[in-house]
Amino acid sequence: MPELKCHKGVPQYTLEHYEKDFKDRHLVHGVIAKFAKETPDKIAIIDAETNQQVTYAELDRTTTALALQLLKMGFKKGDFFATHLPLLLEHIYLEYACFKLGVIVAPIDLRLKANEVVRCLELIKAKGFAFLGKTPRGDFSELGRAIMQSCPYIECFIQFVAPGEEIGGAISAFVVAAQATQTAEEAMKDPSNSSILKTYMQAASRVKEDDGALVIYTTGSTGLPKPALLSHRNTTCQNMCLGGAFGFGKDAKMLVNLPPSHVGCQTEQMMTTFFWGGTSVILHIFDPEKTLKAIQDYKATTLGQIPALFAMEWRLPNYNQYDLSSLEFAIYGGQQVPKQFLEKLSTMAPKFGTGLGLTETAGFVTYTAPDATVDDIAASIGYDMPVTPMTIRKPMNPDGTAGDELPDGTIGEVCFAGPQIFIEYVNNEEAYRKTVSKEGICYTGDLGYKSEKGLQMVGRSKWVIKPKGYQVYPAQVEDHFCMLADKVAACGIVGAEHEVFSEAIVAFVEKKPNVGLTVEELKEHAKKIASYMRPLCYVIIEPNTMPLNRVAKTDYLVLVEWAKKEVANLRALGGWDKGPIEKD
Repeated sequence: MPELKCHKGVPQYTLEHYEKDFKDRHLVHGVIAKFAKETPDKIAIIDAETNQQVTYAELDRTTTALALQLLKMGFKKGDFFATHLPLLLEHIYLEYACFKLGVIVAPIDLRLKANEVVRCLELIKAKGFAFLGKTPRGDFSELGRAIMQSCPYIECFIQFVAPGEEIGGAISAFVVAAQATQTAEEAMKDPSNSSILKTYMQAASRVKEDDGALVIYTTGSTGLPKPALLSHRNTTCQNMCLGGAFGFGKDAKMLVNLPPSHVGCQTEQMMTTFFWGGTSVILHIFDPEKTLKAIQDYKATTLGQIPALFAMEWRLPNYNQYDLSSLEFAIYGGQQVPKQFLEKLSTMAPKFGTGLGLTETAGFVTYTAPDATVDDIAASIGYDMPVTPMTIRKPMNPDGTAGDELPDGTIGEVCFAGPQIFIEYVNNEEAYRKTVSKEGICYTGDLGYKSEKGLQMVGRSKWVIKPKGYQVYPAQVEDHFCMLADKVAACGIVGAEHEVFSEAIVAFVEKKPNVGLTVEELKEHAKKIASYMRPLCYVIIEPNTMPLNRVAKTDYLVLVEWAKKEVANLRALGGWDKGPIEKD
């Protein structure tokens, strides 16, 4: 067994560790089979909304039965099965049944409208589609009908409704489940002579670790979502690293409350927990109060969320009434946070951490030390591991090769390589080649630099603002205004065209509830940063109105459109670049 070293408190997993120490966990569904044999009665999933508990043996057996039925329905390796569902237990069964056959699962955001869902399906030409019926949040039957009319390539529609309530052309998920049970029972009466069992064994044997398993659509913060295809190898390597870095294990109980269309739910929370033999406590849809109650009732030890979700929980008037003493580790990701956030997080769990996570790398690629302090975590977003090495580089060359590597301390494109790099953007070779170089180096689109304290992020390359020939990274300016912590809840910085400066900065500042905040205060605070970094226009917005994308990050596309309108109004009044130019 290779020796496991540490760097700054972060374990340094290598490819050798993955190939030797975890060689029996390279298939996503193989992880379930492993623990079904070794710890069959261990609880794999607790559904916090129904109190149903499923052991590893039951999970393996149920998903095998469903895989047999999917095989009878005509699904085979390489097919795409799209889902438009919350994180139901039955949704997880369907996913793992697909994995066993080599069918690629493509969960789609529940908040998307019919035309957006059609676009997602069109990109992958899904063969199967699972969707809801009537729920307290709305009736999804009309969406199903719209998909049927627009997507003739879909051969199988499974609707999660009681038998008899499904729309024409669909089959009830409960009927499929009953058929799966019957198929499995018949097969096991005489296994040696069962043709369906023989066909299944052959199909299962053809699933390899480099095959596609899961499509996660990128969030679209810089454009329309793209279907990133992740392999079993991409995913399980990330599971090894994330679980190893933050101390997952067989006794871990991870609360899984993110949407299944997000890499944070699938590969980070749930699959990492399974990889280490722990228990996933699931919520169907995120709810701040249900989250706290699930931690209390099921003694969850680990919680991973984006900062906005933590903030929603902390704002509950009865937050302090919940017993969260079982929490051992809290993970946040998705964006940089102020020190005040970390101080609050430290009161929720004794240990906490973060790192850089990407859809295109199946999740985390940098990690803070598990015993890091508030100051340590505020200083960087952690360190990489040898299995997925990080480099800071010049932009990709026109011929598709990677740009030169830059020395520590120099700002450049944040890049990664290794077995976590995704397979492709499905049916979009051009986009893939703009992201992954010919050498296999993945350009994240983030700008940053390396120091002794780890990776320092400065922003997205797409959103760099260039006023007067300088380069301004939005995060630097945003962090400065967020220092006004008593009055400022959030800040979003974008550039807008300026006839004199080429570009100038527009600041959208969300004030906190029940406080006064003026443009004059913001201008006075801006005097503490370099003049070229100061916004030319300030827009103060009301509490909870900062536009967020589907993963609760600042939606810069919306801010850019808002900025255009603000600039047009200023120009109409003789301002912006139409009046006297202010001196620095």
